[in-house]
Amino acid sequence: MAWKARTQIDTDQLELEEARIVEPQRVAASRVGMIATAHWCATEAGREILEQGGNAVDAAVAASLALGVCEPAASGIGGQTMMLVHTAEPRRTFALDGSSRAPNRAAPEAVQDKEGRLRGHAATTVPSTLATLDYALRHYGTMKFARVIQPAIRLADDGYPVSILQNRLTKRELKYLKNGTAAPFFLRNSARAYPAGAKLQQPVLAETLRRIAKRGVKDFYRGQIARQIHDDMQANDGLLHRDDLAQIPRPIERRPVSCHFRGYRVITFPPPGAGRTLVEMLNILENLPERLHRADTPRGAVTLAEVIRRAFLDRRDRPYDPTFYSQIDDRHMMSADYATQVAGQIRKRIKTHGETSHLSVMDRFGNVVALTQSIERVFGSFAASPDLGFLYNNYMSAFEYQDIAHPYYLRPNAVPWASVAPTIVFRGRRPWLALGSPGSERITPSIMQVLLRLQHQPPFDAVAGPRLHCSIGGVVSLEAARMRDDIPRALERRGFTIRRRNPYSFYLGCVQLVMQENKRFLGVADPRRDGAAGGPQR
Repeated sequence: MAWKARTQIDTDQLELEEARIVEPQRVAASRVGMIATAHWCATEAGREILEQGGNAVDAAVAASLALGVCEPAASGIGGQTMMLVHTAEPRRTFALDGSSRAPNRAAPEAVQDKEGRLRGHAATTVPSTLATLDYALRHYGTMKFARVIQPAIRLADDGYPVSILQNRLTKRELKYLKNGTAAPFFLRNSARAYPAGAKLQQPVLAETLRRIAKRGVKDFYRGQIARQIHDDMQANDGLLHRDDLAQIPRPIERRPVSCHFRGYRVITFPPPGAGRTLVEMLNILENLPERLHRADTPRGAVTLAEVIRRAFLDRRDRPYDPTFYSQIDDRHMMSADYATQVAGQIRKRIKTHGETSHLSVMDRFGNVVALTQSIERVFGSFAASPDLGFLYNNYMSAFEYQDIAHPYYLRPNAVPWASVAPTIVFRGRRPWLALGSPGSERITPSIMQVLLRLQHQPPFDAVAGPRLHCSIGGVVSLEAARMRDDIPRALERRGFTIRRRNPYSFYLGCVQLVMQENKRFLGVADPRRDGAAGGPQR
């Protein structure tokens, strides 16, 4: 009887938890602004700020902080944040490079084994998200930090229902979570994944956020929180110390990279981000017939695989750090002449042979933000201070360790190589859409494919459409079940190796898109993750 009673209780609890599973609003429309993020709770945080009269930067900062609570596997205040910003007054578009920094004691010999670069306290670089968000808000926002952080505090205090995706990711990484110091925060009894629909509350993180709201971001870098991080790192053989934090990794305003594609001007993120790769892809495609732009046909899929692989080969061969290696010419891979040459080579081949998180915001004043942030790998370093409640990043895995001449070779205060490409597309002089994606090297191919689909499909179909990615080694990952069955065969005949991914694959990015058309804002959240779109309705 006791076993039956316990079973009934467990069944009732499971039904209650399943009832809490949320189906996000993937498409939204508004006349006064729009935000799309990778989690519905963060979208609501940004929408709330827009409705209170905040601008795009205010909403982006609020949503960014909320994402760190409700999408902890992807981002948080222990990571880094990159922003592409367009301001209406004065009219200006710029990149805010919020790269984290390697600690002062970082050297290749300090983290010799790959495991140490991926997991544990020694995998962590200086977190820069708070410094970046604070800078953006003070210079381009209209609200105080203490105000825009409130939705994140509520989320941490009250909790949110765990999604099917978060449950699946937690189970996938369960071994490493159980072995890391973050287990008490993200596992039930430090042992099991929270089931989908269960409420996850984070009171320790809420206290940390409350302290930041009261004391300011400087407390994270030079106050009590900095001391707590230092003590935690000392106790767990981390490289990050108080003197690293005290330098405060303030963001750098940089000039974006751009190109023209199909009559639009595409502006995207410069190095250390991957916007150059997107520009090269679009430049090559501009020199190829439009019939070869469609991933839904065999010849189109082969073309896109060739374009993606070539652009990534060029990025690997031409690494560029704008801070320390400004004497290197970074324009070759973005030049129109080079794109024409590569397009000709690809055309001949075809004829011969047949985590991270992103949010996008537009406001009624004409301001636009595309923001990408990350703690690098899923669940970052799997480490967290028991007194602070957020995950440390594992960006030590994003440096070069072999070639000392490489721009991103690990050295004290170096910035990691990034794959982000937050992007704004202009029609004439007016911003038309903003988009971006998580997904490491799949980021730029995901953005490219959405831009291609927008030429002949409505926005939701363009974002939700099946995707592919090609590695430098010629492995094509694709949502094969959603594509014609002759597409994988065509790719194999050209020498590519096929890796079939699930429909709406987590692996193939997660594009968040907002656009303005006919005096109305439209938002689309990629159905591949937990995103939602929303805008003020008054």
